[in-house]
Amino acid sequence: MWTHKPWQGRLLPHPLPPGERLRAYATWCNAVEGNTTFYATPARSAVESWARQVAPDFRLVVKLPRAITHERRLTGADEELRSFLEAIEPLGPRAHALWVQLPGSFTPADLGVLAGFLRRLPAAYRYAVEVRHRAFFDDARSEGLLERVLSGAGAEWIPFDTTALFQSPPTSDAEREAWTKKPRMPRRSRALTDRPIVRYLGRDDTARTVEGWQQWIGTVTGWLREGRSPTVFIHTPDNADALTLARRFHDDVRACLPEVEPLPQPTPVEPLTLF
Repeated sequence: MWTHKPWQGRLLPHPLPPGERLRAYATWCNAVEGNTTFYATPARSAVESWARQVAPDFRLVVKLPRAITHERRLTGADEELRSFLEAIEPLGPRAHALWVQLPGSFTPADLGVLAGFLRRLPAAYRYAVEVRHRAFFDDARSEGLLERVLSGAGAEWIPFDTTALFQSPPTSDAEREAWTKKPRMPRRSRALTDRPIVRYLGRDDTARTVEGWQQWIGTVTGWLREGRSPTVFIHTPDNADALTLARRFHDDVRACLPEVEPLPQPTPVEPLTLF
Protein backbone atom coordinates (compact mmCIF):
# COMPACT_ATOMS: atom_id res chain seq x y z
CA MET A 1 0.00 0.00 0.00
CA TRP A 2 2.82 2.47 0.62
CA THR A 3 3.42 2.86 -3.14
CA HIS A 4 -0.22 3.68 -3.99
CA LYS A 5 0.02 5.97 -7.02
CA PRO A 6 -2.75 8.47 -6.10
CA TRP A 7 -0.75 9.40 -2.97
CA GLN A 8 2.47 10.18 -4.83
CA GLY A 9 3.14 13.88 -5.17
CA ARG A 10 -0.06 14.72 -3.24
CA LEU A 11 0.37 13.06 0.17
CA LEU A 12 3.81 11.50 -0.24
CA PRO A 13 6.90 13.05 -1.81
CA HIS A 14 7.47 12.07 -5.43
CA PRO A 15 9.63 10.82 -6.98
CA LEU A 16 11.20 8.67 -4.27
CA PRO A 17 13.55 5.71 -4.68
CA PRO A 18 12.13 2.36 -3.53
CA GLY A 19 14.34 2.48 -0.45
CA GLU A 20 12.58 5.61 0.84
CA ARG A 21 8.90 4.99 0.05
CA LEU A 22 7.95 3.05 3.16
CA ARG A 23 9.84 5.58 5.30
CA ALA A 24 7.68 8.38 3.87
CA TYR A 25 4.49 6.37 4.44
CA ALA A 26 5.52 5.74 8.06
CA THR A 27 5.34 9.49 8.77
CA TRP A 28 1.58 9.21 8.16
CA CYS A 29 0.69 5.89 9.80
CA ASN A 30 2.42 3.43 12.13
CA ALA A 31 1.04 0.26 10.50
CA VAL A 32 0.58 -1.09 6.99
CA GLU A 33 -0.88 -4.12 5.25
CA GLY A 34 1.74 -6.15 3.42
CA ASN A 35 -0.59 -7.17 0.62
CA THR A 36 1.96 -7.64 -2.18
CA THR A 37 3.34 -10.73 -0.44
CA PHE A 38 0.07 -12.46 -1.35
CA TYR A 39 1.09 -12.46 -5.01
CA ALA A 40 4.72 -13.48 -4.57
CA THR A 41 7.25 -14.07 -1.83
CA PRO A 42 9.44 -10.96 -1.76
CA ALA A 43 13.19 -11.03 -2.18
CA ARG A 44 14.98 -11.02 1.16
CA SER A 45 16.88 -7.91 0.04
CA ALA A 46 13.56 -6.06 -0.41
CA VAL A 47 12.45 -7.06 3.08
CA GLU A 48 15.79 -5.89 4.48
CA SER A 49 15.10 -2.52 2.87
CA TRP A 50 11.64 -2.37 4.48
CA ALA A 51 13.17 -3.09 7.88
CA ARG A 52 15.76 -0.31 7.46
CA GLN A 53 13.08 2.25 6.67
CA VAL A 54 10.91 1.89 9.78
CA ALA A 55 11.38 1.65 13.52
CA PRO A 56 11.12 -1.70 15.32
CA ASP A 57 7.69 -0.76 16.71
CA PHE A 58 6.22 -0.11 13.25
CA ARG A 59 3.55 -2.72 12.45
CA LEU A 60 3.57 -4.74 9.24
CA VAL A 61 0.69 -7.20 8.91
CA VAL A 62 2.13 -9.46 6.24
CA LYS A 63 -0.12 -11.65 4.12
CA LEU A 64 0.90 -15.25 3.40
CA PRO A 65 1.33 -16.02 -0.32
CA ARG A 66 -1.72 -17.27 -2.19
CA ALA A 67 0.28 -20.34 -3.19
CA ILE A 68 -0.09 -21.42 0.44
CA THR A 69 -3.59 -20.22 1.28
CA HIS A 70 -5.50 -20.41 -2.00
CA GLU A 71 -3.69 -22.80 -4.33
CA ARG A 72 -2.54 -25.43 -1.83
CA ARG A 73 -5.19 -24.50 0.75
CA LEU A 74 -2.74 -24.91 3.66
CA THR A 75 -1.82 -28.47 2.64
CA GLY A 76 1.52 -29.64 1.29
CA ALA A 77 2.96 -26.13 1.22
CA ASP A 78 5.95 -26.66 3.50
CA GLU A 79 8.48 -25.49 0.91
CA GLU A 80 6.53 -22.35 0.04
CA LEU A 81 6.07 -21.56 3.73
CA ARG A 82 9.76 -22.08 4.48
CA SER A 83 10.77 -19.73 1.65
CA PHE A 84 8.31 -17.10 2.85
CA LEU A 85 9.47 -17.24 6.47
CA GLU A 86 13.10 -16.99 5.42
CA ALA A 87 12.32 -13.97 3.25
CA ILE A 88 10.51 -11.99 5.96
CA GLU A 89 12.94 -12.82 8.77
CA PRO A 90 14.68 -9.40 8.55
CA LEU A 91 11.49 -7.69 9.70
CA GLY A 92 12.01 -8.95 13.22
CA PRO A 93 9.50 -7.29 15.61
CA ARG A 94 8.09 -5.21 12.72
CA ALA A 95 6.18 -8.33 11.64
CA HIS A 96 3.22 -7.52 13.88
CA ALA A 97 1.26 -10.51 12.59
CA LEU A 98 1.31 -12.95 9.71
CA TRP A 99 -2.02 -12.70 7.93
CA VAL A 100 -3.67 -15.91 6.74
CA GLN A 101 -6.40 -14.79 4.34
CA LEU A 102 -8.53 -17.76 3.31
CA PRO A 103 -10.74 -17.96 0.21
CA GLY A 104 -14.53 -17.93 0.37
CA SER A 105 -14.48 -21.62 -0.53
CA PHE A 106 -12.71 -22.45 2.75
CA THR A 107 -15.63 -23.75 4.81
CA PRO A 108 -16.23 -24.97 8.37
CA ALA A 109 -15.55 -28.48 7.07
CA ASP A 110 -11.94 -27.37 6.49
CA LEU A 111 -11.27 -26.26 10.07
CA GLY A 112 -9.25 -29.39 10.81
CA VAL A 113 -6.83 -28.36 8.07
CA LEU A 114 -6.55 -24.85 9.53
CA ALA A 115 -5.96 -26.21 13.03
CA GLY A 116 -3.18 -28.49 11.82
CA PHE A 117 -1.58 -25.69 9.81
CA LEU A 118 -1.58 -23.27 12.74
CA ARG A 119 -0.04 -25.91 15.02
CA ARG A 120 2.91 -26.32 12.64
CA LEU A 121 3.72 -22.60 12.43
CA PRO A 122 6.76 -21.28 14.33
CA ALA A 123 6.07 -19.63 17.66
CA ALA A 124 8.29 -16.67 16.73
CA TYR A 125 5.35 -14.90 15.06
CA ARG A 126 1.80 -13.90 15.88
CA TYR A 127 -0.92 -15.02 13.47
CA ALA A 128 -4.23 -13.58 12.32
CA VAL A 129 -6.79 -15.33 10.12
CA GLU A 130 -9.36 -13.79 7.77
CA VAL A 131 -12.22 -16.02 6.62
CA ARG A 132 -14.83 -15.22 3.98
CA HIS A 133 -17.31 -18.09 4.06
CA ARG A 134 -20.66 -16.84 5.37
CA ALA A 135 -21.23 -19.84 7.61
CA PHE A 136 -18.55 -18.55 9.97
CA PHE A 137 -20.70 -15.45 10.52
CA ASP A 138 -24.25 -16.77 10.14
CA ASP A 139 -23.98 -20.12 11.94
CA ALA A 140 -23.22 -19.93 15.66
CA ARG A 141 -21.75 -23.43 15.78
CA SER A 142 -19.32 -22.73 12.92
CA GLU A 143 -18.37 -19.42 14.48
CA GLY A 144 -17.67 -21.10 17.80
CA LEU A 145 -15.59 -23.86 16.21
CA LEU A 146 -13.43 -21.30 14.38
CA GLU A 147 -12.97 -19.28 17.55
CA ARG A 148 -11.85 -22.44 19.35
CA VAL A 149 -9.32 -23.27 16.64
CA LEU A 150 -7.91 -19.75 16.64
CA SER A 151 -7.84 -19.39 20.43
CA GLY A 152 -6.06 -22.72 20.74
CA ALA A 153 -3.28 -21.36 18.52
CA GLY A 154 -3.24 -17.87 20.06
CA ALA A 155 -4.33 -16.48 16.69
CA GLU A 156 -6.63 -13.53 16.01
CA TRP A 157 -9.69 -13.39 13.74
CA ILE A 158 -9.44 -10.42 11.33
CA PRO A 159 -12.84 -8.98 10.49
CA PHE A 160 -13.23 -7.36 7.08
CA ASP A 161 -16.12 -4.94 7.57
CA THR A 162 -17.74 -4.12 4.21
CA THR A 163 -21.16 -3.17 5.57
CA ALA A 164 -20.76 0.52 4.68
CA LEU A 165 -19.86 -0.32 1.07
CA PHE A 166 -22.92 -2.49 0.53
CA GLN A 167 -25.37 -0.35 2.50
CA SER A 168 -26.54 1.39 -0.67
CA PRO A 169 -25.82 1.15 -4.42
CA PRO A 170 -22.43 2.33 -5.70
CA THR A 171 -22.02 5.90 -6.90
CA SER A 172 -18.54 5.83 -8.50
CA ASP A 173 -16.59 3.61 -10.84
CA ALA A 174 -14.35 2.47 -7.99
CA GLU A 175 -17.37 1.58 -5.87
CA ARG A 176 -18.94 -0.34 -8.74
CA GLU A 177 -15.74 -2.33 -9.16
CA ALA A 178 -15.57 -2.99 -5.41
CA TRP A 179 -19.15 -4.28 -5.51
CA THR A 180 -18.07 -6.97 -7.99
CA LYS A 181 -14.87 -7.95 -6.17
CA LYS A 182 -15.26 -7.44 -2.43
CA PRO A 183 -17.07 -9.94 -0.19
CA ARG A 184 -20.30 -8.93 1.52
CA MET A 185 -19.09 -9.39 5.05
CA PRO A 186 -21.04 -8.57 8.22
CA ARG A 187 -19.51 -6.55 11.00
CA ARG A 188 -17.75 -8.63 13.66
CA SER A 189 -16.19 -6.93 16.68
CA ARG A 190 -15.14 -9.70 19.07
CA ALA A 191 -11.40 -9.82 19.84
CA LEU A 192 -9.73 -13.13 20.64
CA THR A 193 -6.29 -11.82 21.64
CA ASP A 194 -4.63 -8.72 23.06
CA ARG A 195 -3.78 -7.54 19.53
CA PRO A 196 -6.98 -7.37 17.48
CA ILE A 197 -6.80 -6.31 13.83
CA VAL A 198 -9.65 -4.68 11.90
CA ARG A 199 -10.03 -4.07 8.16
CA TYR A 200 -12.72 -1.52 7.37
CA LEU A 201 -13.91 -0.63 3.86
CA GLY A 202 -15.92 2.55 3.51
CA ARG A 203 -17.11 4.58 0.54
CA ASP A 204 -15.46 7.08 -1.77
CA ASP A 205 -17.61 9.72 -0.06
CA THR A 206 -15.80 10.79 3.12
CA ALA A 207 -18.94 11.54 5.13
CA ARG A 208 -20.35 8.08 4.49
CA THR A 209 -17.04 6.45 5.36
CA VAL A 210 -16.89 8.30 8.67
CA GLU A 211 -20.53 7.50 9.39
CA GLY A 212 -19.83 3.82 8.77
CA TRP A 213 -16.94 3.58 11.19
CA GLN A 214 -18.71 5.09 14.22
CA GLN A 215 -19.32 1.69 15.85
CA TRP A 216 -15.62 0.91 15.48
CA ILE A 217 -14.69 4.02 17.46
CA GLY A 218 -16.49 2.63 20.48
CA THR A 219 -15.14 -0.88 19.96
CA VAL A 220 -11.53 0.23 19.57
CA THR A 221 -11.78 2.60 22.53
CA GLY A 222 -13.12 -0.27 24.62
CA TRP A 223 -10.28 -2.54 23.55
CA LEU A 224 -7.73 0.09 24.52
CA ARG A 225 -9.32 0.51 27.93
CA GLU A 226 -9.09 -3.27 28.38
CA GLY A 227 -5.33 -3.08 27.75
CA ARG A 228 -5.46 -4.46 24.20
CA SER A 229 -3.39 -3.01 21.37
CA PRO A 230 -5.58 -2.88 18.26
CA THR A 231 -4.52 -2.19 14.68
CA VAL A 232 -7.10 -0.69 12.32
CA PHE A 233 -6.79 -0.38 8.54
CA ILE A 234 -9.07 2.11 6.80
CA HIS A 235 -9.88 1.57 3.13
CA THR A 236 -12.15 3.12 0.53
CA PRO A 237 -12.83 1.71 -2.94
CA ASP A 238 -10.27 4.02 -4.58
CA ASN A 239 -8.08 4.48 -1.46
CA ALA A 240 -7.22 7.98 -2.69
CA ASP A 241 -7.71 9.51 0.77
CA ALA A 242 -7.04 6.42 2.88
CA LEU A 243 -4.05 8.03 4.60
CA THR A 244 -5.95 11.11 5.74
CA LEU A 245 -8.94 8.99 6.73
CA ALA A 246 -6.75 6.67 8.81
CA ARG A 247 -5.43 9.68 10.71
CA ARG A 248 -8.95 11.00 11.16
CA PHE A 249 -10.05 7.65 12.62
CA HIS A 250 -7.08 7.81 14.99
CA ASP A 251 -8.05 11.36 16.02
CA ASP A 252 -11.63 10.23 16.67
CA VAL A 253 -10.35 7.51 18.99
CA ARG A 254 -8.07 10.01 20.76
CA ALA A 255 -11.05 12.30 21.28
CA CYS A 256 -12.57 9.50 23.37
CA LEU A 257 -9.28 8.45 24.95
CA PRO A 258 -6.81 11.38 25.04
CA GLU A 259 -4.00 9.27 26.49
CA VAL A 260 -3.58 7.50 23.14
CA GLU A 261 -0.36 8.72 21.56
CA PRO A 262 -0.70 10.94 18.48
CA LEU A 263 0.55 9.75 15.12
CA PRO A 264 3.76 11.27 13.71
CA GLN A 265 3.65 14.41 11.61
CA PRO A 266 3.67 13.60 7.88
CA THR A 267 6.64 14.52 5.76
CA PRO A 268 5.67 17.67 3.82
CA VAL A 269 5.30 17.27 0.08
CA GLU A 270 7.47 19.85 -1.63
CA PRO A 271 5.77 21.70 -4.48
CA LEU A 272 7.12 20.99 -7.95
CA THR A 273 9.46 23.62 -9.40
CA LEU A 274 10.81 24.23 -12.88
CA PHE A 275 14.42 24.73 -11.75
